[in-house]
Amino acid sequence: MINFVVNGAPAYSEQPADTPLLWVLRDELGLTGTKFGCGVAQCGACTVHVNGQSVRACVTPVSAVAGQKITTIEGLSPVGDHPLQKAWIAEQVPQCGYCQSGQIMHAATLLAKTKQPTREQIVTHMNGNLCRCGTYNGIVRAIQRASKEV
Repeated sequence: MINFVVNGAPAYSEQPADTPLLWVLRDELGLTGTKFGCGVAQCGACTVHVNGQSVRACVTPVSAVAGQKITTIEGLSPVGDHPLQKAWIAEQVPQCGYCQSGQIMHAATLLAKTKQPTREQIVTHMNGNLCRCGTYNGIVRAIQRASKEV
């Protein structure tokens, strides 16, 4: 059994140690906000925080998070009022919405360490989180808007 904390609550998994964290979160714990995109850590749809750092849950074995603190999109703000979540709505960022939880989670790590990032810092940080709908300009605007509230 592998013990860890998810969104502030104790959790555990009895899955094999090499099971991707993504499947434990979605299938075992029912936290379906984290999405499967590519399965090879290239798109960012599965981004969660482990001890405050962005990780790709699709390639992170559950054994790697033993004793760690995990935050999913559901735990970023249980009532959906995180500045990034509000900015995403205000800027009407999502089109299909599939990648957006990963985008928001990765953006949250930027704002946690850089309160007022420049456009260049935002673009550099978000590079690698893919959006098939091409909402990149909206994502940048939403992060800029949220940075004013953080």
